[in-house]
Amino acid sequence: MKNKSTIVLLLFLISIILVAVFADALAPYDPYSSNLKNAFQPPSLTHLFGTDKLGRDLFSRVIYGVRISLAVSIFLILMISIVGSALGIVAGYYGKWVGSVIMRFSDILMSCPSMVLAIALAGIMGAGLRNAMIAIFVVTVSKYIRLARSLVLKIINEDYINSAKMAGTTQLNIIIRYILPNIIQTLIITASTDIGAIILELSALSFLGFGVTAPTPELGLMINEGRPYMLAYPWLVFCPGIAIAIIVTIFNLLSDKMREWR
Repeated sequence: MKNKSTIVLLLFLISIILVAVFADALAPYDPYSSNLKNAFQPPSLTHLFGTDKLGRDLFSRVIYGVRISLAVSIFLILMISIVGSALGIVAGYYGKWVGSVIMRFSDILMSCPSMVLAIALAGIMGAGLRNAMIAIFVVTVSKYIRLARSLVLKIINEDYINSAKMAGTTQLNIIIRYILPNIIQTLIITASTDIGAIILELSALSFLGFGVTAPTPELGLMINEGRPYMLAYPWLVFCPGIAIAIIVTIFNLLSDKMREWR
């Protein structure tokens, strides 16, 4: 409570989460409802962020875009961290051929730049939210495999691990009771840091046409739709862009605070 900057960041994060959860109540208009007569309206009291080329309220679409970006990113980071950590723990604890197979798979994924590989996978599978999520999962999971394995290797030969083995403790109990509690903090901090990166990757894929498809109100897609008109109607790009910047900045700053607490 003495760290005022952390409290402010937490309040901002809670506000963003509340916006995502109560998007239906907060959005003044239907984000999918178009009215060509209201196209390209500038920001005003009627339309706080203006309207797009189809006359859709941009403020409502940004609110729903925050919901989609946040929900997808949190779901993805949970899946990535759980699957990647589980594979990394198995590779580090059991080693031998099991660890070799898992690590070779990880090496293959790590050999290509993540964004390039994500674009290639999304391009092969086709545009769509599900395919974008699969692409991001594939290119990110190797990071957690390698991280979890390295953490396990650091403690695998500690005395308390050897004592548990000598006492006849099962391998599963050793992993759950002794290994996992010692590596979970680092994994959580890494996951909190990567939420912002995943939001950016999802927005980038949508911006390039490999992610969410129209008319879904996704922030990266909204920037792409407003790009041809950005000089005449800058709010089409500015508003969703600022929303992405704020969300990513808050998550990154909070993850830095978590490292300090550690």
